[in-house]
Amino acid sequence: MITITRLTAIFSALILTGCLLVPPSADAVRIKDIGVIEGVRENQLIGYGLVVGLDSTGDRVIGGQFTIQAMMSMLNKMGVNLVINPIQLLTRNIASVMVTAKLPPFSKPGMTLDAVVSSMANAKSLQGGTLLLTPLKAANQQVFAVAQGPVSIGGFLGGTGGPGGATVVKNHQAAGVVPGGAIIEKEVSVNIDSWETVSVLLRQPDFTTAVRTVEAIDSAFGKGSASAVNAGSVKATIPQAFQGRIVEYIASIEGLDVTVDSIAKVVVNERTGTVVLGEHVRISTCAISHGNLTISVKNTLNVSQPPAPLIGSSAGQTTVTPDVQTEIKEQESRLLVVDETVTLGEVVRALNAVGVTPRDLVAILSALKSAGALQANLEII
Repeated sequence: MITITRLTAIFSALILTGCLLVPPSADAVRIKDIGVIEGVRENQLIGYGLVVGLDSTGDRVIGGQFTIQAMMSMLNKMGVNLVINPIQLLTRNIASVMVTAKLPPFSKPGMTLDAVVSSMANAKSLQGGTLLLTPLKAANQQVFAVAQGPVSIGGFLGGTGGPGGATVVKNHQAAGVVPGGAIIEKEVSVNIDSWETVSVLLRQPDFTTAVRTVEAIDSAFGKGSASAVNAGSVKATIPQAFQGRIVEYIASIEGLDVTVDSIAKVVVNERTGTVVLGEHVRISTCAISHGNLTISVKNTLNVSQPPAPLIGSSAGQTTVTPDVQTEIKEQESRLLVVDETVTLGEVVRALNAVGVTPRDLVAILSALKSAGALQANLEII
């Protein structure tokens, strides 16, 4: 005989199975793709170091004075006392560099990071160089990692250059990477076990998206589990069932689907002629006319060669006579009525009907915004 408790468990299992089989909305995205957990972030590290072993492509005397000072300081720490002119030390086999790295959250001592090495003087190339031991500090001036190892620039510099020579360059030569060259020496403590609430920070703050995020968390963990602090932050209270299992609770929140909302925006790059239209862009009824004026100047050089001179007469002289032709051509344009659009597809079809190039489209969108017919924010980058 099936008891009521067992029957309830069976119905609950069927409902849960049905929820898993229902495909998510096409416009829905996971919370982990639109937000981050407050307190879980990367930390920037930076340090000053020296790259040695260069093939006469390092820092020069003029502009590399601090390289000499750094090299002398390093040698003094190693017990090498110099009695020569410091300028003689700069043999162009060494270069001053800035070393940067990103310390991920929950990193432990002994783990490795990639270190980015960038020349800060006038080194010609870091090809074949080796980064010497460099402490990497955070903003609080504490050392969290040390970097050392061969520098990879992903290219090469060949040829002698100079008069009569040729130089072949592939990729950027003044920066490189030391793969796995930074060893973590100290961790950033993040004690998530003591948390009572979890805050989700939206990458694109929006009030509607924040409310929908709250609704998704409430649907999964019960009404009142979460609340929207503002347009960019949602705070969720950790349920009693997840006490001591914070990682599982955060993973459950990050896997929830949310339908993202955004403002209508048109992004225009005038340098490249790139135009990106958002989903909610609309155009009011208007009339558009667009035409181009093209002026072309053709310069032809004609050479006038006189015939051979007769006996007793003066010799002729060869002259160059320019022939300049200027042509003005105005593209025919017509006035096109664009009806009010309600979907992004209609906006694209209306703009394509005008028959203009992407660069002309930039001018049209700017004019539409000025006329009040473009119902979207126009952002020019």
